[in-house]
Amino acid sequence: MSEENIKLFYKLYPALLFYTNKQIKKIKDISTLEEFIDLSGEEKLKIRNALWDKISLIDSFIEGNPFEFSVEELEIIQSWKNLVKGKFYLIRYLKKHAIFFDVSDHPCAYGVVALNDEFERILGPHLPIILEMVLLPFKEQITYDGFIVPYRSTFGEVFRQDINNIYRETKSKYGIISSLPFSIEEAKQSDADRLKFYIRNKHNREMYWEGIGELIDKNSNLLILYHSEMCKIHARTYRKRLREIGFSNVWFA
Repeated sequence: MSEENIKLFYKLYPALLFYTNKQIKKIKDISTLEEFIDLSGEEKLKIRNALWDKISLIDSFIEGNPFEFSVEELEIIQSWKNLVKGKFYLIRYLKKHAIFFDVSDHPCAYGVVALNDEFERILGPHLPIILEMVLLPFKEQITYDGFIVPYRSTFGEVFRQDINNIYRETKSKYGIISSLPFSIEEAKQSDADRLKFYIRNKHNREMYWEGIGELIDKNSNLLILYHSEMCKIHARTYRKRLREIGFSNVWFA
């Protein structure tokens, strides 16, 4: 996140947690925001868990507005009701964000931006990692609430391949989700796009051959698309072979 957004996040989120503790008295004898900030990470985690267990506290915070935040700032806090909470596999470090993969009933891949420290610096280079997190919308991006609970686990090569295969298929359906809220129905991929993904390379064609057959049987127009895409694949292969044996500046079909 940008420096400006990081400052804004740490202006809003600690205030909401302090308010939460004031309402539920999870940690006693905390009367100022400064005293809350000085709490240990473990104590803050208890308050954070209490907030997400009683998310209606966000409504009462906004109604009372005890810190006299602006309308824009209150809208950011209101948007946090669209959080995504659960277990995720951290599977990629990309330039724009890290990829956190939710493999629940409806697998989704989220592009999450870090706060002060890059995720790789916090969690190390060895992926995948399984962890518990709360993902929050923040100004057209997705970040997290500053708390990460990692699991000690190791994964074999077969498991890594399985996760990567599910990730690729999920990405082909919904893309990488980079803002919240997210609706699976609204983001659902067309049959044509799914067929293109299934036949994109040899690995996919072998893995999804049943799905290819089902789509082609379902819609005759997809049979035309199938042959069109397969022609492109074969054309690239033969173009390379023709060049290797000396043909250039020629057209072929």
